[in-house]
Amino acid sequence: MKLGLGLYRHQLDEEHYRFARQCGCTHLVIHLVDYFRSSRSNRPGDQPVGDDSGWGLAGNPNELWTYEQISALKAQINACGLELEAIENFDPAHWHDVLLDGPKKKQQLEDLKTIIRNVGKAGVPIFGYNFSIAGVAGRIKGRLARGEAEAVGMDGPLDKPVPQGMVWNMVYDTTAPKGTVPSATPEQLWSRLKDFLDALIPVAEEAGVKLAAHPDDPPMPVVRAQPRLVYQPDLYQKLLNLKPSSSNTLEFCVGTLAEMTDGDLYEIVDNYSRQGKLAYVHLRNVRGKVPFYKETFIDEGDVDVRRVLQILRNNQFEGVVIPDHAPQMSCSAPWHAGMAYALGYLRAAIDATKPAPET
Repeated sequence: MKLGLGLYRHQLDEEHYRFARQCGCTHLVIHLVDYFRSSRSNRPGDQPVGDDSGWGLAGNPNELWTYEQISALKAQINACGLELEAIENFDPAHWHDVLLDGPKKKQQLEDLKTIIRNVGKAGVPIFGYNFSIAGVAGRIKGRLARGEAEAVGMDGPLDKPVPQGMVWNMVYDTTAPKGTVPSATPEQLWSRLKDFLDALIPVAEEAGVKLAAHPDDPPMPVVRAQPRLVYQPDLYQKLLNLKPSSSNTLEFCVGTLAEMTDGDLYEIVDNYSRQGKLAYVHLRNVRGKVPFYKETFIDEGDVDVRRVLQILRNNQFEGVVIPDHAPQMSCSAPWHAGMAYALGYLRAAIDATKPAPET
């Protein structure tokens, strides 16, 4: 197993790359979507929460991520002694009608194929995605973790529908009429996912890229009047069976799986890792189940992190593990301190799963 760090677009610089190396990381998972692009110009250190107002504005639909851009970014990361393991999430500007089954769906599927080809040509092996209309929504932020550290959680469901012109908490059409996005049915959303996989998986296979599906966060059957796909553990298997392929894999978020109301977490980890379907792993800790839970420091909460890592080791998982996010600590660099704490714990816990040397 390899230790990695996830970085948002505004963190893609040498300072953050050096920080990752100093914490013992060898790999990065990066976001090219600028979730925070809005009039507020906020740049929090940790991940966006997904409140009612949205994270910001989607990018330019005519500006696809090019091979040259991805390749140059990869070279900068490599120059700092790191490998680029994965890019996470499409920009809503590039695929809103894929999610909504809208009039631009056919062209947007072609655009997504172009992005995957560029990712593969640049030598990036994994592209993570979350097939969701509402996206990450309904969570709260506050002094929820040990010692009043700032963390995120959920305190009941969010029922406010998604406004027109928005998916994934990002506005892709500032001229959209007033009103809300009509509610899809679960069957419609699964059909849209099948169209996506049917179009993208053959291209991903040719490009040498694994598409990795994130479970719904928070894992509720309905969020903001829209259905969810993977809100219980067995639905991950439904997704895999929909398009069997070595390129149809999982962005395996242990924290989200722990928040689900069904299943035994350790059996879930064992099942999917034995299948060899984990592209990379998000590993954080939580206390509680949806719709009421709080994220905790990595060394407390309901998840036995060391047990999870041992299962992964036993099943020969050789991919990257990242702390997808962590509580922010009370100091002048809250994000850095929180991540350093999580990474140090994970580095030691991963090493502890290795067989003892022969004497």
